[in-house]
Amino acid sequence: MNIPVKSQTAQNTGNLAHKVALVTGSTSGIGLGIARALAAAGANVVLNGFGEAGEIARTKEAIEFDYGVTANYSAADMTSPEAIDEMISATLRDLGRLDILINNAGIQHVAPLDQFPVGKWDQILAINLSSAFHTTRLALPAMRKQKFGRIINVASAHGLVASPFKGAYVAAKHGIVGLTKVVALETAEEAITCNAICPGYVYTPLVESQIDAQAKAHGISRNQVIRDVLLAQQPNKRFATVEEIGALAVFLASNAAASITGIALPVDGGWTAH
Repeated sequence: MNIPVKSQTAQNTGNLAHKVALVTGSTSGIGLGIARALAAAGANVVLNGFGEAGEIARTKEAIEFDYGVTANYSAADMTSPEAIDEMISATLRDLGRLDILINNAGIQHVAPLDQFPVGKWDQILAINLSSAFHTTRLALPAMRKQKFGRIINVASAHGLVASPFKGAYVAAKHGIVGLTKVVALETAEEAITCNAICPGYVYTPLVESQIDAQAKAHGISRNQVIRDVLLAQQPNKRFATVEEIGALAVFLASNAAASITGIALPVDGGWTAH
């Protein structure tokens, strides 16, 4: 039996070939989708996030096999500036450069503001906002030295509009949009850009579990949960996909987007057009 085997030597020929990309929060969901898209475009990638060791190893191996690139992994805790420093240092030491930084790590908690746990507020701000400050400040010297850099912050539609009971998340995502603009202005005369992607609801395993939980909790159908609960604010009534977010990240990381900087681009099915 002849079994076709993918050629790894011919894979690393995309428009990001030989670039190095670090994607925080990329062991699953949107982050993993972005990492795969960057690898498909030829970039070597550094994954980051929590998860079962064997599953992470399989993910790395699959990326390397499918796209013929190097895939490294950092377990850095995004609440720790020291761990973030080590992650950036290890990337530069092991791969020699850092061209593309994707700040994607994030968590969520829902509660009324006067009942919001203080510890959860601090954790969300640390992971969703402060981690991007630390990765960016540490990556910029290397990007300036190599005269190229792309910083892409995964914000949210909630970086542009608010919803009740999501105080920490909304505050952090608005902060990410502001940070994006500051970095863009500070690097405007260099070959470095900084942009934010602002997704609405994106279909991931986490969202799938929310659909089932909401359907059981409210005694309604899956379709009702999708249309009337999760996608109530999205006029197109469909989830974005991780592949769509990944394709946009690849474009923003490419030479074609060299003059695009400081923007917060909604991918929200019309949510923020209201």
